[in-house]
Amino acid sequence: MKKLILIVTGVLFLLPFNGEAQKSKKKKPNIIFIMSDDHAYQAISAYDDKLLSTPNIDRLAKEGMLFTNASVTNSICAPSRATILTGKHTHINGKVDNYFPFDTTQVTFPQIFKKNGYKTAMFGKLHFGNNPKGVDEFMILPGQGHYINPDFIVTNGDTISKQGYVTDIITDVSLDWLKKEAADDEPFMMMYLHKAPHRPWWPRPDKFKEFTQKTFPEPETLFDDYSNRGSAAKTAEMNLLTHMMYSHDSKIRPETLAKMEGKVFPVVEEFPNSFYGPYNRATAEQKALYDPVLDSINDFFYNNWPKMNDTEKMKWKYQRYMQDYLGSISSVDDNVGRLLDYLDESGLAENTIVIYTSDQGFYLGEHGWFDKRFIYDESFKTPLLVRWPNVVKPGSVENEMVQNLDFAQTMLEAVGITPPNDMQGESLIPLLKGEKDNWTRDAVYYQYYEYPSVHMVKRHYGIVNKEFKLAHFYYDVDEWELYDRLKDPNEMNNVYNDPAYADTVKKLKKDLVEMRKYYKDSPEQDQKYIKKYKSAGMID
Repeated sequence: MKKLILIVTGVLFLLPFNGEAQKSKKKKPNIIFIMSDDHAYQAISAYDDKLLSTPNIDRLAKEGMLFTNASVTNSICAPSRATILTGKHTHINGKVDNYFPFDTTQVTFPQIFKKNGYKTAMFGKLHFGNNPKGVDEFMILPGQGHYINPDFIVTNGDTISKQGYVTDIITDVSLDWLKKEAADDEPFMMMYLHKAPHRPWWPRPDKFKEFTQKTFPEPETLFDDYSNRGSAAKTAEMNLLTHMMYSHDSKIRPETLAKMEGKVFPVVEEFPNSFYGPYNRATAEQKALYDPVLDSINDFFYNNWPKMNDTEKMKWKYQRYMQDYLGSISSVDDNVGRLLDYLDESGLAENTIVIYTSDQGFYLGEHGWFDKRFIYDESFKTPLLVRWPNVVKPGSVENEMVQNLDFAQTMLEAVGITPPNDMQGESLIPLLKGEKDNWTRDAVYYQYYEYPSVHMVKRHYGIVNKEFKLAHFYYDVDEWELYDRLKDPNEMNNVYNDPAYADTVKKLKKDLVEMRKYYKDSPEQDQKYIKKYKSAGMID
């Protein structure tokens, strides 16, 4: 290190000591952290173009790096966000699920950026807490927020309403801030956080009209019967046919269902006001744009649903799901394009690191499911694309095991800030710079806690490397599952009891014990959170 300092000093000494020399000092890089909510990697064409074209998000892959084995530590919204903000597993930062509170004494990476002279801002969906720490300016959705004419909490604590579509509004405000605050030499870190494509999916009216005319290919596991899995897959409540709601999800008006009394099977419980809550936020002019498409959907359902068999119903629900989910993402892609275009036009692109990710993955009909939560790939994996001009080789692809746990440390180190010692991730800088020999991790750790609760995905933890995935489901069961990720990429066959994998099980169990110790997790911690659920009356 001393030799490096001497060399750099010598080079500077040779430069003319005048204003031009001062201008040649490079400003610290800016960072724009873009995150969508529940954006499956399968719905980004840089990963897979079967469902949707996302040319703007794909630009980040073409001009930067695409990570194919990026994952989360806990596949559920608020815990994932807490992990990203703190660089710590959820059992450390306290936000293990969407119910129990975040430990507000935890230091977040925006605080560290601000302390080190960065302008900081956050626009969009935080999901928990109404006063984000470490940001100079914010405009965040209360809780989940709304797609249509949303409310926002702003920096002074007031709540304001804005007319329009949430994805467009978040982008408008982010661009306004960049135009106002990014013009000088002070570096910035902006978090640009989309609500979309979180459930219930309400595309913008033009996308709603466009995407309801499309038909999408079905996943090969749509009719999975879970025959070679444990009880967790069999008892989860997120099947398209039996758990996806008619009004809340498929846009069937309550009065349509009322007219069909006794003819709508299977019976699926609806959330109160689940259709008219979002719909009635629209103005009369906005409703006039939605209504023709809604009429078409409802007319088809009324005339055809009672005559369909279960296979046809499943297929119809899948298409309705994809039309709304992918229509919502199409707006995200358009707006990411608006932001990237501005960076190019303003000259900011050259010195700005742009990161695109999601708070976790999502099931798009694989295994017959929607939602997330499981350690299985569609929810465990998350998109990650990073553009860093003159550092990351354009068009590069990385398959090492990385996690959202790593994001905070990576961003801090990228701008020359030393991360706190208690962060648990690993900086992705060696991978971004193509220095793979300096990367040492070969496996990641996962733990899910929110059970019993919505969707009824059992508590589990596990270890995942490029070849295998070992998971332990606990609390009301004691079951182990092992998947060969190379031979069985759809994770259809639990080979835990297969004698051919006995040595693999033995090694992974040993590695898992060591990994839990390394991350300060343990059976005692498992019981701690079970007891918290019991004391809160959430379980008996």
